[in-house]
Amino acid sequence: MSLDKQPLIPPDLTHADISRRISDLVLNQPSPRAWKLALVISGLLTLMLLAGLGAVFSAGVGLFGINIPVAWGMPIVNTIWWIGIAHAGTLISAVLLLTRQPWRASINRLAEAMAMVAIICAGIYPFLHLGRPWLAYYLLPYPDSMDLWPQWRSPLVWDFFAIAGYLVFTFCFLYLSLLPDFATLRDRARTRAVQLIYAVLALGWRSSAIHWARYERANRIMAALAAPIVFSVTGILSLDLAVSIVPGFHFTIFPPYFVAGALFSGFATVAMLAVSMRSLFGLQDLITRTHLDYLGRMMLVFALVVDYAYLQEMFTAWYSADEFYRAVYLDRWSGPYAPVWWGMILCNVMAAQLLWFSSVRRLPWALFSLGVIGNLGMWLERFQIVYTSTHADFMPSAWDSIWPTTWDWAIYAGTLGLFTLVLLIFVRIAPLVSMHDMRKQIHRRRQHER
Repeated sequence: MSLDKQPLIPPDLTHADISRRISDLVLNQPSPRAWKLALVISGLLTLMLLAGLGAVFSAGVGLFGINIPVAWGMPIVNTIWWIGIAHAGTLISAVLLLTRQPWRASINRLAEAMAMVAIICAGIYPFLHLGRPWLAYYLLPYPDSMDLWPQWRSPLVWDFFAIAGYLVFTFCFLYLSLLPDFATLRDRARTRAVQLIYAVLALGWRSSAIHWARYERANRIMAALAAPIVFSVTGILSLDLAVSIVPGFHFTIFPPYFVAGALFSGFATVAMLAVSMRSLFGLQDLITRTHLDYLGRMMLVFALVVDYAYLQEMFTAWYSADEFYRAVYLDRWSGPYAPVWWGMILCNVMAAQLLWFSSVRRLPWALFSLGVIGNLGMWLERFQIVYTSTHADFMPSAWDSIWPTTWDWAIYAGTLGLFTLVLLIFVRIAPLVSMHDMRKQIHRRRQHER
């Protein structure tokens, strides 16, 4: 069959086939060797994360490569990067649900799980960066006899509520979508213990008409809330930089710029997960090359928006005639961090142009490679924003070049391990493809054929 005409769902697939095929991945199919190897590697990286957390909590943030004038460093770089990955997962599932896109059914569960785990990884860094994480409750509006109230004008306080609210929303959105599938696993489980576990997780779901009516209504409401929540969290995060007077930070286009960058890195991560899982569990007929093509198109759209933001930044630096802003860009091009800037351009501008070709988008290994390159480029972008904007500011006497330390890299690698570890465990205890959404698409296809 021609790849251009490959259907989203195999024409001979039935409801029973979907239930059996996907539930067996959880209940009956043994774990592939590649899954076990990935679990061991990610587990070792997670242990590295725990060691790094213990070291920072005991010795302080001096272990990080942060110093005046670069007082934020890797913790903030990685926070922004992880939040960007998280946001696209929620937006993919929510927006595609509201627009009734049929290709959502095969990838929405991966996107929602990715968002949940990524926001947890993002939340680790702000507590580390506080230096005294046991005083994190100062950000809460708690009644205090010493009148130590939060500084409501600080974007850092806004971040706390934005990230915490997004974490709660993401968990509810993911768990709601899992309810019908947990019920299917409960009904198909062979042992009493497994039946009881999924019965508790299914919360008494019986597939009655009233259950489905309430489920569909709640799902639409959650999806409608997802878009403003995603845009507000990323927008608030960008205000940490935009409200300052530091050249390179003080840029009014940062909120939409950060949203576009978040969606680009998020779609790149979903593409990587889709390619990995279809290969790992043999799901080539459920996650087809057509799905990969659509993911590649979305990556291209947001890569072009990000590229436009780069041009806008350079134009603003030139047109504003601000000598400090111009100096920031000259330093980015030829200063000590120049390889970071040019690497960002190579990944996010030049390599992304390969996504114009459908043959590249439909080739699994090529799309996976471009997803890795895109995520690397977005990490370099966040690095150059945080570092190059502050290492040479208004005071030449404070200029310095600050680089990440071994502990910075160890904790970053550890969060990558934690992200992979949790996702690998998730796909063994919950369906990685939504059964009820796939069955719904089969029903719609049959109605259309009639």
